[in-house]
Amino acid sequence: MKLRLYLDTSVFSARIDDRAPDRRALTEDFWQALPAYEPATSELAVEELRQTADPQLRVRMETMLVGFCLIPVTAEMRNLADQYILAGAFTRTMLNDAVHVAAATLSRQDILVSWNFKHLVNRRRRATVASVNAREGLPLLDILSPPEL
Repeated sequence: MKLRLYLDTSVFSARIDDRAPDRRALTEDFWQALPAYEPATSELAVEELRQTADPQLRVRMETMLVGFCLIPVTAEMRNLADQYILAGAFTRTMLNDAVHVAAATLSRQDILVSWNFKHLVNRRRRATVASVNAREGLPLLDILSPPEL
């Protein structure tokens, strides 16, 4: 059985970001290994990708979605995101990050993959998310950067 991966927007953008060649190379290595997993993302991530101002970059990122399971964002996910905010895992201004975590959790993904160290891939947030998930009877969600897989 393949691990189920939820990719947030940062992974897609890192794959084409010329400003950070090391991160881009690590992301490309991760992308080459992606067939070993079941990749998914949410309608929220698609919406965020479509906000890219440069039309050529936007098309390149949208093309990366081929083969991904697209998860609809539900009211239940928004409610769980609010629980994460109330618990202090995220602030109200980080609502989209909380929704990404909720979407990954409720769609039963094994790992959320992100390059967002400030809002997602850090010990305190992971611990708070784990605490809320345990309290709500939800599964543990690993939150990792691409090189950690």
